[in-house]
Amino acid sequence: MLIAQVSDLHVGRPGERVGGRVDTADCLRRCVARLNRLTPRPDLVALTGDLVNAGHPEEYRHLRSLLEPLESRWVLIPGNHDDRSALRAVFKDHAYLGQDPDFIQYVIDDFPVRLVFADTLEPGREEGRLDETRLAWLEARFEEAPNTPTLLFMHHPPFASGLDAMDQTRCTGAEALAALLQRHPQVERVCCGHLHRPVFVRWAGTSGCVAPSCAHQLALDLRPGASTGFVLEPPGFLLHLWRPGVGLVTHLCLVDPFPGPFRAYGP
Repeated sequence: MLIAQVSDLHVGRPGERVGGRVDTADCLRRCVARLNRLTPRPDLVALTGDLVNAGHPEEYRHLRSLLEPLESRWVLIPGNHDDRSALRAVFKDHAYLGQDPDFIQYVIDDFPVRLVFADTLEPGREEGRLDETRLAWLEARFEEAPNTPTLLFMHHPPFASGLDAMDQTRCTGAEALAALLQRHPQVERVCCGHLHRPVFVRWAGTSGCVAPSCAHQLALDLRPGASTGFVLEPPGFLLHLWRPGVGLVTHLCLVDPFPGPFRAYGP
């Protein structure tokens, strides 16, 4: 099983550049082309929030046109830049978006690893939230399959990253989620976005990771109290590989090509 995690697309209206600099639509085109070239091809592409930049229907229509060439199956969850109603309206044929009447959260049971997608969007707020309703939903999903390896996907990280400006906007309800995960050791990894950087951490008896943006990254500044801005580092995504006898392994994959591969040894 191979799951590609693509995050923080920030697609705007056609012709629009984020921050006046970043052509996020072109970044996504290149990302889709890279995913289509992968061998083996991903069984699923999980798009983990901030799909568009301002939650407008026109942005979602643009997003849809950019994703249509993607040859792997793909699914969506919202981030803080998204709008649930506009997302559902443009992707109304994606039935899983309506599994929950209030939130965009769902389960996929088609693979050796169970995939649980949680909604951390709190409209009008940059930080995420897992309230009692969403935590109860997660607990019920974990209790359905206590012996099945599980991946949890959510936009906002519940753990600290050391990027102080972004840690102020991580997911509230993290303590309750940590307690829940301690009771459900089948959750192999918590897979997040939001930080625009690759991050890996041991947390709540499991492991957490953050996918980079497939467009622009945030500056790596680990000084206490530091603010942040975006940098034009290479776009990327994560590949979560599950194999019997090996378990779960996650690789960072960059979107754009580089020279090689070359022979490492010999003439």
